[in-house]
Amino acid sequence: MSQTSLPEHRVLVAEANLRDLGDLPTTDGRTVRTGRLFRSGYLCDLQGSALATVEGLGLRTIIDLRRPDEVRNRPHPDFDGTEVVHVSVSADDNEFAVLANRMEVDPSAIPGPELIADYFRNTVRNRLDRYRTVFDLATDPDRHPLLFNCTAGKDRTGFVAGSLLRLLGVPEEVVITDYLLSNDVRRKWIQQREDQHRQLIADRLHVAPDEVGDEHMVNTRAILWCKAAYLAASFDTVEEFWGTWETFRRDGLGLDDTRMDAFHDAMLA
Repeated sequence: MSQTSLPEHRVLVAEANLRDLGDLPTTDGRTVRTGRLFRSGYLCDLQGSALATVEGLGLRTIIDLRRPDEVRNRPHPDFDGTEVVHVSVSADDNEFAVLANRMEVDPSAIPGPELIADYFRNTVRNRLDRYRTVFDLATDPDRHPLLFNCTAGKDRTGFVAGSLLRLLGVPEEVVITDYLLSNDVRRKWIQQREDQHRQLIADRLHVAPDEVGDEHMVNTRAILWCKAAYLAASFDTVEEFWGTWETFRRDGLGLDDTRMDAFHDAMLA
């Protein structure tokens, strides 16, 4: 897959993985407008200029994709004039949780990358009922400016962002490059967590950290890093189940032509 560079100014607050979905090209020569849709991880630790950046977005709506326990542990700050809508899109026993729990027993017990790809496939196969409200809100221009978030801002958020961009006509390779941008934005944090996991595995194996082979890190990396194959698994499943994105948005997401026309008018220049 070809690599497509993305404008760096789309990253607004790196520590929250907060990015503008705009300024991306579509297949028909238009551009996604900036300042209308945003994606992020949790926002509770933001202070100073970072917090002021979020406040300056003038958000009408935040869609919080997290589970109730995640919301309790890291509640959003209060933003004047912003309605926060909680739409939990993943169950406690989702594939990420299954992998994390099994890794506590044996870090290499199951094929983590395939399990995470299944998470993205199953989002389209089995979880669309959880997401329909999200897409109904996100495609309503009266709700904009709108931000949607999860904890890391990469997987649940990545699926929503990727699907919205595909519905706007952004090419798949550009959408996947946007998804992978989370690796760059969060690289320092990811590498710290990877080092922590490596130490835990070293302790379990009674070896030094630098003696832990890559084969022991596969599942850790599956959880921490975005991989093109993950989001592509969702996109492939859309085509497998629905044939086209038009059918998917109409019959899968329940977005009619009137709503989609209004969304395109609001989002494309």
